[in-house]
Amino acid sequence: MTTRAEGDRPPQEPPEPSVERRSFPIVISGPSGVGKTTIARRLLDEDPKTDYSVSVTTRPPRHVEKDGTDYEFVADEEFDKLVEAEALAEWAVVHGHRYGTRKSAIEEITSAGKDVVMDIDIQGGMSIKRCFPDAVLIFILPPSEEVLERRLRGRATDDEGVIETRLRNAIEELKWASRYDHQVVNDDLDEAVRAVRKIVEDERWDPKRGTPRAGCTCSQ
Repeated sequence: MTTRAEGDRPPQEPPEPSVERRSFPIVISGPSGVGKTTIARRLLDEDPKTDYSVSVTTRPPRHVEKDGTDYEFVADEEFDKLVEAEALAEWAVVHGHRYGTRKSAIEEITSAGKDVVMDIDIQGGMSIKRCFPDAVLIFILPPSEEVLERRLRGRATDDEGVIETRLRNAIEELKWASRYDHQVVNDDLDEAVRAVRKIVEDERWDPKRGTPRAGCTCSQ
């Protein structure tokens, strides 16, 4: 289902169901420059029923980052152990460093009755769906490729080579949009956030989520 973020009403709280709902992971993906990280942060800020899982990474912390809050910083050897133990629901190499999400972190949050918001790439999104079949995958689309290029160039933080690489990657990433459960066109940030919140709220009260909670079903 593709949603163009225009004129959506704010999500309304439905009556409480007679059965306990099952919490689930929410994956938000999309090409660089589409606004997915901002939308994910807004969802976390505005929806008290959501929480985020702290990612594990092998890169060193930046001076403002705190271990256990921004990321869980580990050595390469420790990350190897997590992979070998099949403890990660997804992981990928980004700019020479590895990033991943612990299965236990997702299950801890959903067991507490909250939905886990993750801003991750397509590869990670597919891995999460394999591990947690009830995960909701939302793909953020630009209004057009021209608008996306304008946004990337408007950042003024990357050189021409980096911009061209991001644009080529974006074209390939957009081909995966149909594999996601929902698609939202971000031509206005506030409307896009409202559209994502409505998707999440509708998914929460889907009758199938009243069944007993299932944990991770994959082994990587």
